[in-house]
Amino acid sequence: MDPRCRQNSRPQTIRAYVLIETENGKALDATATIAGMDGVITASAVNGPYDVIALTEAADVDDLCQAVMGKIQTVDGITRTLTCPIART
Repeated sequence: MDPRCRQNSRPQTIRAYVLIETENGKALDATATIAGMDGVITASAVNGPYDVIALTEAADVDDLCQAVMGKIQTVDGITRTLTCPIART
């Protein structure tokens, strides 16, 4: 493997930013719920076209999909998510 592809000495994982839209008045509650989930590194309420941005980490793409679709998208008040896998840090 090309040494430039390794990230420090950690096992390979996939990280992604999840951009989240919520119903009016639900962003802070959704942020608190998401921040406590396994696989979520951080979640922040933001201003702009999205209401919450979460940084997630998973072992592989399948785990990432389960975390996003199976957990984050079921949080009360969430209307839409957009997952942006990180290509390089």
